[in-house]
Amino acid sequence: LGDVYKRQTQSTWVLNYEGDDLQDTLECTFVVDVESYGNQKLVELVPGGASIYVTQANKHEYVKKYMEWMFDKSIESLFEAFKKGFYKLYSGEFTTNCDPEELQLMICGSPVLDFHELQKITQYEGGYDENSPSVKNFWEVLHELDLEHKKKFLFFATGSDRAPVGGLGTMVFVVMRQGGDKEQLPTAHTCFNHLLLPDYPTKEKLREKLLIAINNAEGFGLR
Repeated sequence: LGDVYKRQTQSTWVLNYEGDDLQDTLECTFVVDVESYGNQKLVELVPGGASIYVTQANKHEYVKKYMEWMFDKSIESLFEAFKKGFYKLYSGEFTTNCDPEELQLMICGSPVLDFHELQKITQYEGGYDENSPSVKNFWEVLHELDLEHKKKFLFFATGSDRAPVGGLGTMVFVVMRQGGDKEQLPTAHTCFNHLLLPDYPTKEKLREKLLIAINNAEGFGLR
């Protein structure tokens, strides 16, 4: 991104420069200097570009070709590899019937997190039900979290910090009782969206243990 910003800044300077001495000041031709596997090489933006100097008369054409190279031709091979892999996974009516926003939603999930909808569809096992004290405390704690920690919880419990298509109310989610050890942390089976929640004696203890679990769900808790 730093390289892109640098190139854009240079292009803006060229467009804004109004002096007649642009060619002598810039001393630039229709080429771009590219690093490839540790080696520098010049790529012509137009045929014979190495011998065409940038002047007031052609600077707009230079910037146009420069931007075309930066955002299109320079990444063409990388994009083609991405496109080939993409269409191996998603093809046919799945892509042809979707606009870009719908396609992004299907692949990335929804960023909107409605945990009240998740609460409505949650199933309980191992002795828990919706009226169990620990279950009530769990939902109170979860609803009180800020968005960042709600995302961390969702990642901890499901393996993704985004909602599926249709929202959290469309997924399967299970809260299961995991003994009464008040010092044990909550755990999760992310493949099945199962949260294993110990039967903590207080809401404060539940909050403490849940926050420890979700804040250390990556990298074995190492920072």
